[in-house]
Amino acid sequence: MERVIRASQAELDAAVAALSAGELVAFPTETVYGLGADAANPDAVRQVFALKGRPATHPVIVHVADAGQLSRWVRAVTPEAQQLAEAFWPGPLTLVLPRAAGVHDVVTGGQETVAVRVPSHPMALQLLQAFGGGIAAPSANRYGRLSATQAAHVRDEFGDAVNVVLDGGECPVGLESTIVSCEPGRLRLLRPGSITLGQLRAVVGDVQVGADASSPRVPGSTLAHYSPQTPMQRVPGEQLAARVAALCAGGQRVAVLALRAPPLARPDVIWMTAGLGHEAYAHDLYATLRTLDKAGCAVILVQEVPGDERWDAVRDRLVRAAAREATDGGTLPTFSVGELP
Repeated sequence: MERVIRASQAELDAAVAALSAGELVAFPTETVYGLGADAANPDAVRQVFALKGRPATHPVIVHVADAGQLSRWVRAVTPEAQQLAEAFWPGPLTLVLPRAAGVHDVVTGGQETVAVRVPSHPMALQLLQAFGGGIAAPSANRYGRLSATQAAHVRDEFGDAVNVVLDGGECPVGLESTIVSCEPGRLRLLRPGSITLGQLRAVVGDVQVGADASSPRVPGSTLAHYSPQTPMQRVPGEQLAARVAALCAGGQRVAVLALRAPPLARPDVIWMTAGLGHEAYAHDLYATLRTLDKAGCAVILVQEVPGDERWDAVRDRLVRAAAREATDGGTLPTFSVGELP
């Protein structure tokens, strides 16, 4: 079981003081670590974009302490959004809704919608309650790279550029939140997460899958994202051993993330076994890829994961992580549950 860690009063005071002064604070959520700024301070939020190297057109998620704060950020809450909030908040669900007057373009990426959620990590809630306002926070890593799921990952990414890093241990979920766009009578799942399509539909009925031409831009929607610096390839399980052997025969050192143990040990292969549990795989994914990224290998081979919807979030991240070598941007086509490209 994960150890629940709460911030000391001194840590909390330092974080609130930093946010109030327009500075950045890294903090844990149940999904990944966030790089946070006062969402009502556009200059502070611009610092997040500058430090990450994040394009200005990419919106950030506003984190709030409870649903009662929505009126500060959202113009109108649809009945379906209200149902989802009641079912899954606090938790790893982000709702995209019409933005309220006064929400700055830097938060929304210039769109008329705002992404908002109530996280469930006790330290994140401590911070939000003590600060008393919204915290705009994308993942605490350089843009397009592997998300941070431990405080040490944040320090590896940014060093002394972030003075306050709240250490809440490992993030319990390990993958970014599910994102749902909520228009009247029309819900769309725009990013899969640990809350699955089936769970959403059990609460609100019909939920469409993937973006269309009118959908808002949301975090993590570019084709190439969540990427290690080492080139990464997805490989069907039945082809994995042959691919490893061919690369090693060519003199390359290879890293592997697989569902099962290797058929035989090789000195030129770093093999990590993730197992068949989707929750454990998701929890460990970014930390595992960070380890393999530092192994000095020519390539990271990742065995393709199962096709059912419990694996959709993992599959989405692996697709995007492997896309960096082939593209500079763009967005994924609409996906079918259990059949992400």
